[in-house]
Amino acid sequence: MIARIVRASRPVSWINTAFPFAAGYLLAAREIDAVLIVGTLFFLIPYNLLMYGVNDVFDYESDLANPRKGGIEGDVIRDRDEARRVHRAILWASAITVVPLAIWLLAQGSAAAGTMLVVVLFAVVAYSAPGLRFKERSFLDSFTSAVHFAGPLMYALVLAGITLTDRAVWPIWVAFLAWGMASHAFGAVQDVKADREGGIGSIATVLGARATVVVSMALYLLSSALLLLEPWPGTLAAVLPLPYVASVARFLRVTDQTCEDANRGWRTFLWLNQPVGFLVTMLVIAVWKGWL
Repeated sequence: MIARIVRASRPVSWINTAFPFAAGYLLAAREIDAVLIVGTLFFLIPYNLLMYGVNDVFDYESDLANPRKGGIEGDVIRDRDEARRVHRAILWASAITVVPLAIWLLAQGSAAAGTMLVVVLFAVVAYSAPGLRFKERSFLDSFTSAVHFAGPLMYALVLAGITLTDRAVWPIWVAFLAWGMASHAFGAVQDVKADREGGIGSIATVLGARATVVVSMALYLLSSALLLLEPWPGTLAAVLPLPYVASVARFLRVTDQTCEDANRGWRTFLWLNQPVGFLVTMLVIAVWKGWL
């Protein structure tokens, strides 16, 4: 059961939410304290369990029919009785790990920081939960998904007392939002046929596979352009979205009928996050140490 719960949290993606929080808070607060440690742990495991676990529970029927689900892209339990037991465990584990830490974090910051945390957690639940299902609302699906990853960074900045409209700050989180929307949009391309057959709406089912690839590329390029507005050495980060542009560009000729081919690009995206994340880490360390 523990193994099932851990798989539901997508360990390969843990760093994608913990790192933005840790880097943002460290650079803004300039100190290592309990808030940094607890917040990083919160966005490392409980947050991902809530995000992906809730999605697995309420997307179970559609995941059963999706051939790419399973393994690194989401655990699928074929036995329905076992699935019900695991899903109950996932929901309980999410509540037990998320609620206490979230309450502690709410007590540490300002009202603005608390509001930001609540908004981010709401976006996580609203994406998949019945009655909300933002993932089935075209364009809102990509924006909400982007908040899942840019939200921890934005929360960290507000928690550390930074104003999000600051000249040196807003290009970073807006670029991260654009990057997140681009990634979600491209990820939706591979499911165009499956989503349409299942009656599920997404940005890709509305625009079509090829147009969504173009939108994804444009958003990645927008992310790069926004980072050019940063003072040195932040401008160096502007090159980081470009490998994603090159990867997505390979699928400019994809059609709704061949949309599954985009899964190759999605798998490239998963491993591309690792070297790009390493470069971001090196840049953060260089800025922290004053080497640049």
